[in-house]
Amino acid sequence: MNYNWNWSIFWQEAADGSGTYMDLLLRGLSMTLATAAVACLIALAFGFAIGIARTLPGRAAGWLSGFWVEYFRNIPLLVHLFLFFFVLPELLPAAMGTWLKQMPNGPFVTAAIGIGLYMSARVAVGVEAGIRSLPRGQAAAATAIGLTRWQSYRYILLPIACRIMLPSLTNDMINTIKNTSVALTIGLIELTAAARQMQELSYQVFEALIAATLVYLLLNLLATWLATIVERRLRIKGSR
Repeated sequence: MNYNWNWSIFWQEAADGSGTYMDLLLRGLSMTLATAAVACLIALAFGFAIGIARTLPGRAAGWLSGFWVEYFRNIPLLVHLFLFFFVLPELLPAAMGTWLKQMPNGPFVTAAIGIGLYMSARVAVGVEAGIRSLPRGQAAAATAIGLTRWQSYRYILLPIACRIMLPSLTNDMINTIKNTSVALTIGLIELTAAARQMQELSYQVFEALIAATLVYLLLNLLATWLATIVERRLRIKGSR
C-alpha cells in the first residue's frame, strides 16, 4: 500500500476548526518553549543550590543534597510526572487536593515543575564537579584574604566553575527541551502532542512527525550555537 505524501497539509484547515495544521504545530511549539524555559529556571535554581551543598563540609547538607540527587536521578521522568499529577493531589488534604486538580493550566504547571526538579539533579552533579575541579588554592586564597564561605563561592569559586561547567549545563538545557515531550502523557499539548493531533486529524503521519523532528533539531542546534558563543565570550585568557 502506497503512502500519499502531502506537504501542503500544513496550510490546510485543521479538522477541528482551530486554524491550519501549521497553527496547531506553532501553538505546540510555543508551549514547548514556555515549559522548557520555566523548567530550565527551576533546574538552575535548585541545581546550583544542591550542587553547592554537596561541596560543603557539613554532614547534614551532604546527606540531604545526596538524597535529592539520587532520588531524582534514579527514577524515570515519566514516573515523576505521574506522581506529581495523579498521586500528589490524593495524598494532600481534600481541599488542597481539589484545588490542585482544578488548577488552571495544571498540566503546564506540573510539567514545568516536574521536569525542572528532575533536571536539577543533573545540574547539581555538574555544579559539584565544576567546583571540585578547581585547585584547592582558590578557596584557600579566598579564606586568606578574609572572605566568608558565601563570599568565596560568590566571588571566586562559582564565577570560575561556571566557565568550566558551561558545556555540561548546555547539555542539561538541551535535555530539558527534549524532556518536555514526555508531558503529553499528562495532557499538555506541546510540540509532540500537537504533531500527534495533526496525524490523527489528517492521517498524514510522516509529515507531522518529520515536522516535529526538524523543529526539535533546530531548537537544540540553536541552543548549542548560543551556548558556544557564550562560552567563547566568558573564556578566561590563557585557559582551555
